[in-house]
Amino acid sequence: MSKIVILDGYTLNPGDLSWEGFKKLGDFKVYDRTPAEEIVGRIGDAEIIITNKTPITEETLKACPKTKYIGVLATGYNVVDISAAKARGIPVTNIPTYGTEAVGQFTIALLLEICHRIGHHSNVVKAGKWQACPDFCFWDYPLIGLSGKTMGFVGFGRIGQNAAKVAAALGMRIVAYDEQQSDSGKALAEYVSLDALLAQSDVVSLHCPLTPATEGIINKESIGKMKGGVIIINTSRGPLIVEQDLADALNSGKVFAAGVDVVSVEPIKEGNPLLTVENCLITPHIAWAPKDSRQKLMNIAVSNLETFLSGKPQNVVNP
Repeated sequence: MSKIVILDGYTLNPGDLSWEGFKKLGDFKVYDRTPAEEIVGRIGDAEIIITNKTPITEETLKACPKTKYIGVLATGYNVVDISAAKARGIPVTNIPTYGTEAVGQFTIALLLEICHRIGHHSNVVKAGKWQACPDFCFWDYPLIGLSGKTMGFVGFGRIGQNAAKVAAALGMRIVAYDEQQSDSGKALAEYVSLDALLAQSDVVSLHCPLTPATEGIINKESIGKMKGGVIIINTSRGPLIVEQDLADALNSGKVFAAGVDVVSVEPIKEGNPLLTVENCLITPHIAWAPKDSRQKLMNIAVSNLETFLSGKPQNVVNP
């Protein structure tokens, strides 16, 4: 029976899901979190490593020679040295599709909150401000209609297209920039160059992977190409944005507002420039996290291990 260790299971399953699928597949041990100095010791002689954000380096693999499989409980797999794993014949799998609907929904939720500040207005009503108002209504934050405006998607895969369907239903024009165009994308959006997207969009939403080419794609120069008063949304990866450049643009009014679910270092650190600017909504990397979305992730992770054990691995990122 294979020995299975999950190094950081809490974010996937804080107690509202079941690990039963993994328990049926081997001698199973799960840790909520694993500090760096305990990674090697906790893996020990386990053949199966399951990780979310706990790094698996070449040095770790050298120290844990019995490792035969690494499963990542996420879509991104940069926490694993996949080249080192491949050199040792260790397949690394990820979870490619579990959060499409959840992250697409959250993208639009951030945008709508910026447009209406629903939470803020509910709070001030409860604080008595409406009672003190001489008129039948009030608002103390600009309210924005989206119909007729243009939303630009930088990266237009499954999640971007899911969000675009909702934006289109709100009456928005959709443009997209992606090096790999698809028929499904063409049915939803007009593909344009990145510069054209930046120039045309009232809302810029990021849905691209983090690569050397996309790191810092939103910076002083690219923001300078955008419309005055643009809204920027990021539910993808924090390092896509040069945060100081965005903070400066928010302070100057070039960018009207931003909504980010991800930042460059997570958890967010004191001193992050976005913490102190006006008109920047920051949520703690939760777009992926509805229970039904996490259950999908769990199911796929178990299936990934089952198929590996049967000799036909799926979702391998280092074939």
